[in-house]
This record gives sequence, structure tokens and C-alpha cells, in this order.
Amino acid sequence: MKYFIALFVMFLFPQKTVKDLPIWTPKQGYFVDKSLKGEKEYIKEQKACEQLHEKGYRNLSDEEKEIYDNCEVTETGYWDIFSVGDCSWYCGAGGDTISASSFLKSNYKNIDYVARNAYDLSYKTAWVEGVEGYGIGESLKYTFPATHPRITSIIILNGYVKSEKAWRENSRVKQLKLYIDGIPTALLNLEDTRNEQIFTVEPIGNSDRSSFEGKPWWTLKFEITEVYKGEKYSDTAITEIYFDGIDVH
Repeated sequence: MKYFIALFVMFLFPQKTVKDLPIWTPKQGYFVDKSLKGEKEYIKEQKACEQLHEKGYRNLSDEEKEIYDNCEVTETGYWDIFSVGDCSWYCGAGGDTISASSFLKSNYKNIDYVARNAYDLSYKTAWVEGVEGYGIGESLKYTFPATHPRITSIIILNGYVKSEKAWRENSRVKQLKLYIDGIPTALLNLEDTRNEQIFTVEPIGNSDRSSFEGKPWWTLKFEITEVYKGEKYSDTAITEIYFDGIDVH
């Protein structure tokens, strides 16, 4: 019976082929110019500034006062996408989950490449697909509760952006196929860059905000269809796919 129902649905709502899908191009955002060396320097500077603050301005030498005046002690980590205290769209979002069709098994201590890395709001970690070849057909899937605020921007950090070396050595995505609730919706063309790539979209999610009773969760899936080949590895990486939207403030 389920088979005939599926056929009936496919007849009423035929799936679009790749050629039929609209192609979306991004606006370029923040360039991620970070590195492991930069992280060490950042931590060193933060510690030096904290020591000067603890010592007290009156007790500082003229040289120390000059350093103090340029200090910016912050709780924000070097790799954080959002600064501590920033009231982003995520202040009111949440409850969503992420999964992947595969992920690369780690050979290193304290480093993994699982799906959640693409949704931890960090420039340091990345999801890396785990199949032979360049990962064509592999995907990330985001699942949202019915009450979740609607999405109006999709922001993608393409490749392994934690350093120039890691970014070049690993493969990056050239094109993603976007599915909304399992339906192919658009092709997202990505530039081969460490910039954040921003796709502005019509609101995705439940438009009727008056009642959520009985409404199902909804999904976004991003499937790799083309890649930029890495200089050393065929493994394809995505550092982050995160969102902005409405229904929060």
C-alpha cells in the first residue's frame, strides 16, 4: 500500500531534475584569516592583558600603560563566530539537530570530523565526509522543531578554514543541492574562498506562527554535487553552515 501511495505522490508532485533547479549565488562576507599560530598569539596577548589589569593601572610603568591602553580582554574565544554578549538570531533559536550521511574517522587525538562540527559556531572545526573519493552525494541534514524561528539567510564556510594549509590541502565544495523537507529546491554555487558565503532566501519554516499544535519538524539537507579538489586530500570539508532569520526579536 505504501508503495502505491509513494507512486501517487510522485505523480502529483514530480521531483525536479538538476537542470530544472534554480541556481543561487552567494554574497561574500567575512574573510576567515585565522591559524593555529594566530590562536597561540591571541592567547598570549589575552594573558598579558589580564596580568596588567590585575596589577592595576597606577602600578604600571609607562611602557605597560601603553600596552594596557591597547588591551581588549574578552571572553570570546579566538575561533568563535559570535562574540560573547552578541544577541544574534541564535538567542531565540535552538532545539534543532544535525546529522551527516558519513564522516571521516579521525587519526589524531582530540580532533574529529563529525556532523556537529558544521554547526558549532566555530571556525576551528569542520565536518569532513567519510567515503572514498570526493564525497559526491554525501550530505548534511538539519532538523528543526515546528516552533523554530524561520530562516532568511544561509551562511556557509566552505572547506577547512582553520588555516590556509588545511584549506588548500583538503577538498572544498563547488556546489550543494539544497533540499527542503526532502524536496530538491535549489543549487547553491560556492566560490573557492575562505570567506563566509551568504545566501539570502525567502523565509524557510512555519509561516503560521499562531499555533504549532500537530505541526511536524522540518528539514534542510545540503548534498555535495561538485567539488574543488584539494592539493593533498580528496576528503571534502565544510567548516560551518549556520543561519540567520526572523521571529526572534
